[in-house]
Amino acid sequence: MSVIDQSPVLSVHGVGKSFFGVRVLGGIDFDVRAGEVHGLVGENGAGKSTLMKIVAGVQPADEGSIEYRGEEVRFAHPRQAMDAGIVTVFQEFTLLPERTVAQNVYLGREPRRFGFVDQRAMIDRTGGLLAELGVSFIDPRARVSSLTVAEQQIVEIVKALSFDARVISMDEPTAALSDREVELLYAIIHRLTARGVAVIYVSHRLKEIFDLCDRITILKDGARISTDDRGALTADELVRRMVGRPIRSYFPERPEDSTPGEPRLELAGCGNDFVDGVSLSLRAGEIVGIAGLQGSGRTELVEGVFGVQAFTRGTMRIDGATVRVRTSRAAVRSGLALVSEDRKAQGLALGQSVLDNALLVIRGVFAGRTGAARRKVPGILSSLEVSSRGVDQEARYLSGGNQQKVVLAKWLLTEPSIVLFDEPTRGIDVGAKYAVYELMRALAAEGRSVLMVSIELPEVIGMSDRILVMRDGELVAELPAGSAEHDVLAAATGADRPQSGAPNTGGAR
Repeated sequence: MSVIDQSPVLSVHGVGKSFFGVRVLGGIDFDVRAGEVHGLVGENGAGKSTLMKIVAGVQPADEGSIEYRGEEVRFAHPRQAMDAGIVTVFQEFTLLPERTVAQNVYLGREPRRFGFVDQRAMIDRTGGLLAELGVSFIDPRARVSSLTVAEQQIVEIVKALSFDARVISMDEPTAALSDREVELLYAIIHRLTARGVAVIYVSHRLKEIFDLCDRITILKDGARISTDDRGALTADELVRRMVGRPIRSYFPERPEDSTPGEPRLELAGCGNDFVDGVSLSLRAGEIVGIAGLQGSGRTELVEGVFGVQAFTRGTMRIDGATVRVRTSRAAVRSGLALVSEDRKAQGLALGQSVLDNALLVIRGVFAGRTGAARRKVPGILSSLEVSSRGVDQEARYLSGGNQQKVVLAKWLLTEPSIVLFDEPTRGIDVGAKYAVYELMRALAAEGRSVLMVSIELPEVIGMSDRILVMRDGELVAELPAGSAEHDVLAAATGADRPQSGAPNTGGAR
C-alpha cells in the first residue's frame, strides 16, 4: 500500500437507516483513508449494501452525517456523489452493451467540439485512463457486448476514474471472475491505491479480504462490530465476529460410518456440443464434486444431465433404468433437481413472493401436488432458517443467502433423489454457506445423491466424498476425498496427466 495521507478522505458518523419500520443500520461509524483498501465484511443482511448505497447517494440516511475531504456532504442523487469523486462499482454493471467502451465511460458527459460530440477526444481520454491502469488489451472503440465480464468490470473502474474518483467502492468484484482475472483485478487495485485512491472492498471471499485489505470493518445486524488492521485478525476470529458464534470448521464433518449405496446416476460415453465421452457413477448417499478451470465444461456437464443442454450421445441411467432426459421438465420427473449458478436470472422470479417462488417447480411440473406442497412450505422454510417478513414478501428484498435458501426450498418440495449444485454458495456469506453445506450433508445422509460444481477448490475438497476433474470438456481424473489443492489443479491444467489412461469414475474409493 502507498498511503498518501493517514487522515480519512471519507468518514461516516452515526449513520442509521430503516425500511418499513425495520432498522437495518444503526449508528454506523466508518472511514476510509487515501491510498488504502478497506474491507467491509458481514453476513448477508448485515447492512453492507445499504451503507454503500448511502455513501453513493442512492439512498438517504435517516440519521448521522457523511464527511468527505474535510467537509460534510449530503448527496441527493448518485450523480452528485460521482461528480464529487465517490464512485461505486456495483455487482450488476450499469454499462450499455451496444455502445463502445469510450461512449460508456463518458456517457452523458461527452466532450464536445463546435457543438458536436468529439469522438476522437473521447477515445483518446479513455485510452489514457486505460493506460494509467496498465491495461492495453481493451480497445476504447470496442463494443461493450464483445467484452468479457472481467473486461467490463475494468470499464466500470475506468468510468470511475473519469470522474477523478477519490473513493471507489467495489461490491463483490470477483464473483464471476476466473483466478487469472482476479489477479488482474488485484494489480489494478494496487495501481489505484498507489495514486492515492481509497478503495472500499466488499467481498465474501476471505482470502481476498486478507490478500488486499489494509483494514477490515465487520458489520453484523446493522451494527459495526469492529474495525482492525488486517494483521490483528485471523480468519477464524473474523468469522466468529461475523456470525456471532465460533465455527470449528468451514465444512461440516463427514460422517465416519457413511457408506455409499447403489449407483443412482450413471453416465456412459455421454456428450453434446460442449462435453464429450463423459462416464461417471454417482451413488446414493454420496457427494461428488466436479473441479476444473473456467471453460472446462463443469456447468455444461450438469446442464447436460438436467436436459438444459441435452446429451446427444451416450447412455444415462437413473437407478439402473435407461432414461432420455431431453428437457428440464423430463429431468424433474426423473427425480433430478438443479440449483443453478445464477439464482437471480435462473433460480428465482424476483418480483414474486417467497411462497410463489417455493412453488414454481411444483406448479410447473406436478400441478396436482400444489395444495399438499403449499402446506409444506412453512416447515421447509423454517428448517432452512429463511429470514423474511413472511411468505408474501417479494424475493427481491431478501438477502443473497436467503434467496439461495428459497431456491433450495423450491427443489426440496419436489423430493428429488439426485441434486445437482452449480456454484451453490456463490455470493453468499460464511454463515449462509455453512447452512448450505449442512443441507448437502443432510441430503446425503437421507440417501440422496449430490453432484456439486464449484470454482472454489477448498469447497470441492472440503465437501466431496470423491472429486472428478474436468479439462477441455472431458473428465480427466478422479481423486479421493481430502486431496491437496495442488493435485486437483495439476489435473485441471494438465500439468500432471494420469499415467493409467482414462480415469476410473465408477466410484472406487
